[in-house]
Amino acid sequence: MNHLLFLGNLGAGEIIIIALIVLLLFGGKKIPELMKGLGKGVRSFKEGMNNIEKDIENTPTDEKK
Repeated sequence: MNHLLFLGNLGAGEIIIIALIVLLLFGGKKIPELMKGLGKGVRSFKEGMNNIEKDIENTPTDEKK
């Protein structure tokens, strides 16, 4: 039941074709740099989401009775 939203209907063949196209477009030397940048972006996004969740949890609520 855990599906990635954008990879729902892709099979192994399609993923291999996409990987070959990326390899042809960027070359073997640029791919590690791209993945490193992508990893940093994902990490930064997760940290931002965690900070937002902490802010929401720590926000005092006004209880008016």
